[in-house]
Amino acid sequence: MSEIRVEPYIPNEDYDNPAMITDFYEFTMANALFLKGFKDTVMVFDMFYRKNPDNLGYAISCGQRKLVRFLQNYHFNEQDLIWLRTKGMSQEFCDYLRTYRWKGDVYMLPEGTVCYPQVPMVRIECDMVGAILIETYLLQTMNFHSLIATKATRITGLNTHSPRNVMEFGTRRAQGASAGNDGAYAAVLGGCIGTANCLAEMKYGPDVKAVGTIAHSFIEFFPTEYDAFKAYAEIYPDNVSLLLDTYSIFESGLPNLIRLDDEMIKKYPDDPNRRVKSARIDSGDLARGYKRLRKALDQAGKSYIKLVASNSLDEKKMANMEMYEHAKFDSYGVGEKLITSATDPVFGGVYKLVAVKNEDGTYTPKMKCSDSASKAIIPGKLMAWRVFDEEGKGQCDIISMDDEVIEAGKEIEVFNLDPDAYKAVRKIVPYSVEKLLVPHLINGELVIDLPDIKTKKEYIRDQLQNRVWESELRPEMPHQHYVDLTMKVATLRDEMYAKLHGGKI
Repeated sequence: MSEIRVEPYIPNEDYDNPAMITDFYEFTMANALFLKGFKDTVMVFDMFYRKNPDNLGYAISCGQRKLVRFLQNYHFNEQDLIWLRTKGMSQEFCDYLRTYRWKGDVYMLPEGTVCYPQVPMVRIECDMVGAILIETYLLQTMNFHSLIATKATRITGLNTHSPRNVMEFGTRRAQGASAGNDGAYAAVLGGCIGTANCLAEMKYGPDVKAVGTIAHSFIEFFPTEYDAFKAYAEIYPDNVSLLLDTYSIFESGLPNLIRLDDEMIKKYPDDPNRRVKSARIDSGDLARGYKRLRKALDQAGKSYIKLVASNSLDEKKMANMEMYEHAKFDSYGVGEKLITSATDPVFGGVYKLVAVKNEDGTYTPKMKCSDSASKAIIPGKLMAWRVFDEEGKGQCDIISMDDEVIEAGKEIEVFNLDPDAYKAVRKIVPYSVEKLLVPHLINGELVIDLPDIKTKKEYIRDQLQNRVWESELRPEMPHQHYVDLTMKVATLRDEMYAKLHGGKI
């Protein structure tokens, strides 16, 4: 057997092609199936997750726009193909990838849709290569965006109908530049009013507004704290926001703030916009600091000065200050606890083969059974529906086969996926119904108008305020949203499990 010679690959730290954000086993599988003659076989994969972050009652599906952009620009460069040959991929496979473009179908929840475990968030139907090789990027994108958008709705108080003005300050603690940028975008969708990240506004526009004023270093640089305050006010008289805790909040910061504001009143007596706008504290007992500062500023006739808090905040710390100590800041800067979703830093979305398309247009369902029944997936080409009650709030989600139709006013028998359900099988009459999986790409072409950030942000707020049972939004022991299967799906799942695993689910 003659030796196979391949061109050596020279590493390049500056090289970047998102198509190569791929786990290596995806290439080994695709290459093997390609050589076995399955190049044109169409596969159906579902992306879903098994539990809500922090075991709470809901999540927010996010990342769809970035995924669509990735698939529309999906390609391989010569550097990729040289490297793949050095890793043992066949020349035939690499030649095929040279001109490959992604031409599959993508059905997804609209970006910002409230979602629940087991319900498909994304359905991919594509030729074998395009279905297999996108797994890592798809999961990375949908998992991270959904994680941060979900966390943001809780930090901004949307889930408890007590909204807060929160600025996302986490880029410096994010796990990399992409996490900082994508996290800022997702945080704004989840209710944040701005971000410290400049590139995020440059990428996504003014709806992801870059905000910020000064740090302790600016104040330390000057001979005195007052000198620093004054210098800043001279440069930015219309946007004076001061940091009070460089030395001492009450012995230094507060007196210097009042002094500066008095000087601005003298200097600009006819321009009420040129005043100190806000003051931030970043250390100490924040709730106690708030109450003392608010009282002192009000007594000084400066109730117009707003108070801002930062320092390792999360939704529980803010709620405790607000509920138990009546210390509600005008706004908050939240960093690492948001950008890393510190209380539950992994959104466990998975990507599973559920069907293979046959030459006659029918589909053969596929199923991972596992020795753990909870890991057994729901097979078949599926559709997801949301059933609403008379008040317009989501009553349950139903997973059906793609060819089934669920109609308002028509009784349907469903199987409850909750293993603790008193009645596994029940009959319901939907008051109103919404099809959840919406076509985004068909044959690789965009078939939907993607809404802007402002629209998606309002969509999330409206759902949590008007379209979700309040019991699902509780921070503690929330109601778990009902997720049901049609009897056609439940029967298929049971039959396949019995056949493939030798037992019942």
